[in-house]
Amino acid sequence: MATSERIENYIDEYDEWFSDIEHKALDLEQELSDWRESRARDLGEPEDDRTAGIHTAAFRRADGAGGRRPREFLRATGKPERGRGSGRTPAARTQALIDQGRRTAGRRRSGRRRSGRRRKIIVASAAGLAVLIIGAMVVFRPGPSWPASVATVKNEITVACRNPNVVSEPGQVNFACGQDTSQILWVFALMTSNNDPGYTDPKTGRTGLEPIAPAQGGQIAWSLNLHHPYNPLSPIDSLEVAARAINNIVGGATVTGANGKPAVQPGLESKPENCARYTGSVTVVSHPGFPSLCASPVVSPEGQAALVADVYQQWMVGAGPVAAQNVSVLFQNAGNPGNPQVQAILKTLPHQGR
Repeated sequence: MATSERIENYIDEYDEWFSDIEHKALDLEQELSDWRESRARDLGEPEDDRTAGIHTAAFRRADGAGGRRPREFLRATGKPERGRGSGRTPAARTQALIDQGRRTAGRRRSGRRRSGRRRKIIVASAAGLAVLIIGAMVVFRPGPSWPASVATVKNEITVACRNPNVVSEPGQVNFACGQDTSQILWVFALMTSNNDPGYTDPKTGRTGLEPIAPAQGGQIAWSLNLHHPYNPLSPIDSLEVAARAINNIVGGATVTGANGKPAVQPGLESKPENCARYTGSVTVVSHPGFPSLCASPVVSPEGQAALVADVYQQWMVGAGPVAAQNVSVLFQNAGNPGNPQVQAILKTLPHQGR
C-alpha cells in the first residue's frame, strides 16, 4: 500500500509523463493485437478469436487524444479497461516500470555502450594500422650498402674478364675472374682508389683505378694483346691489367729472360706452406717449365681470404698486415655490406665522401 501511495503521488506530479507511458503501452498492445489477428488468420482460427484485435483498435481510435481517460479509469476501478492491458493491476504495472526502467533510457544506455564499443574498435584499428606502418618502415628501410661506384665497377669487370688473356701463363690460373672470387678486383680498386678511374695518389703520383705502375702495366698489356697502348685512366684497361697481374701473383708465370730462355717465376701457390694455409694440404704439383701449383683447389672461405690478403701485400707495394686484413674482410663480406667491420673499413677509404 505504501508503494501504491507513493506511485499515485508521483503520477499526480508528473501527469504528462505518465500519460506518455500509457500511450506507448497502448501502442505496444495494439501491435501485439495486430500480430495475433494476423497469426490467427494464418492458422484458420474462428472469427471470434480474431475480433479481439479489432475491438482494441476501435477503442484506441475512440480514445483519441484523451490521454487522461485510461489513467482515470485505473484510479477509479483499479482495473484496466477491456482490451487495454495484460490484466495486471496498476500497482503491478507501475512496479514493473520501476523494476525494468524506462525503455528509452535503456536504449540510450545501450546506445552509449555501442558508441563506446565503436570508439574502442576505432582506437584499436588506428593503433593496429600505426603498428603496421611502423613495421613496414622498419622492414623496407634501406640498410647499409656498398658505395654506388661498386655497381659501376662490377659492370666494368664483366667486360674486362671477357678477355681470355687475363689468365696466368702457362698455368691458366684465373682467380681474379673466377665466378666466386671476382670481387677481388672491385675490392682492390675500392681500397686503393675508391673505385675512381681518375684517381691520383698525391704521394706516389700513381694514377688510375689499380696500383699498377705505367711501365709494368704496359708490359702486361702487351701480353694481353690489347688493341691500343695501355691507358691507366681507362677502367677496362686497368681492370684487365689488374686481373692478369693478380693471376700471375697467385699461379706464377713463365717469362722470357734476358738471355732469351724461359724463366719460371713462382706464385703464391708454388710454396707448400702457403698451400697448407689455402687448401689444408702441403701437396704441390710441378711440371717442367711450369710454376708449381697447390694440388688441391682453393675453395674454402678461409683459404680464399688468406690468399687474398697475401696477394694484396705483393700487389700493393708497402701494404702492411692491417691493410691486408681489411681487404680480406671486404672480400669475405662482399654480400654483407652491413657487417660492422665493413662499415668501419669503408670510412677509411681514400677520397671518402667525395
